Amino acid sequence: MPILTQALQKTAPDQPFRIATIERRDPRPNDVVIAIKAAGICHSDIHTIRNEWGEAPFPLTVGHEIAGIVESVGDAVTRHAVGDRVGVGCMVDSCGECEQCLGDQEQDCLNGTVGTYAAVDRDGSVTQGGYSQHVVVDERFVLRIPEGIELDVAAPLLCAGITLYSPIDRWGVGPGKRVAVVGLGGLGHMGVQLSAAKGADVTVLSRSLAKADLAAELGAARTVATGEEGWADAHKGEFDVILNTVSADLDLGTYLSTLKPHGAMVNVGLPPAPQQLSIGSLISGGKVLAGSNIGGIEQTQEMLDFCAEHGLGAVIERIGVDDVDAAYDRVVDGDVRFRFVIDTATFPAA
Repeated sequence: MPILTQALQKTAPDQPFRIATIERRDPRPNDVVIAIKAAGICHSDIHTIRNEWGEAPFPLTVGHEIAGIVESVGDAVTRHAVGDRVGVGCMVDSCGECEQCLGDQEQDCLNGTVGTYAAVDRDGSVTQGGYSQHVVVDERFVLRIPEGIELDVAAPLLCAGITLYSPIDRWGVGPGKRVAVVGLGGLGHMGVQLSAAKGADVTVLSRSLAKADLAAELGAARTVATGEEGWADAHKGEFDVILNTVSADLDLGTYLSTLKPHGAMVNVGLPPAPQQLSIGSLISGGKVLAGSNIGGIEQTQEMLDFCAEHGLGAVIERIGVDDVDAAYDRVVDGDVRFRFVIDTATFPAA
């Protein structure tokens, strides 16, 4: 039978969140039923629910940073058991047959990945996200959260963590590498922690030095104020990799000038407007301007294990279900250090 569960839902962009009862599918043999304990707030949730990325399929529950406990499993499930600590990230299905899926790159499924919310599922229904008490997910897309990471600080790792870990891994961030992280927000603070734990020398590029002490606490060797005139000239050809975590318009040529020859600037933030670039900024020095989304399930598990091994987690503020509307405004204003996480125990008793 379908599972009925409480969730935070919006019926329109200009309406507040309300507590509603939503229906999760009748669990299939390969499904895992998860009692959600913590749900992170990602800026993608805000863009979606406010129709900033197109018309959302209302009524809608968002959230793709999910951590909880396995409540039950289908007869065919082999990867997880009742009582396991688990998480779910940005996707809940893919074809499993294309070149990308077979290469553990499900996020790039050639036949279309099914997002955790606001996507069309295999049965034609619209997926509903993790601001809820329960979720039902195919075992292939359920991650193991290692002991040593609390569920609330683990939740944002399912999006923010893998979003930074994937390019850090791809571009060889490690000992002997000089890495710049643009922005010290929900994504940037994970980029600093992960790069430092990999053994890289980390610089934060921020508009001012206001967050310099925080950056140092997270593992950055220095902070550079990009709001100061001539900042790039003082750091010309310095970095092997730049991780751009902001969604703002940047003078890409200026940032590229701080790369070493053959260095890479990797963008994980998504600016709302097309960006301008002189191709000469790439040709000179053979530099790379790249993009990166999340990672596959195998790499996401690798990231979680790495974080557990090195004692890493998101820096969070815990909130209740009644605080989410206000939290959205604070995220947009940059007033959070560094991720909000919803405690689902604050749903009212059914």
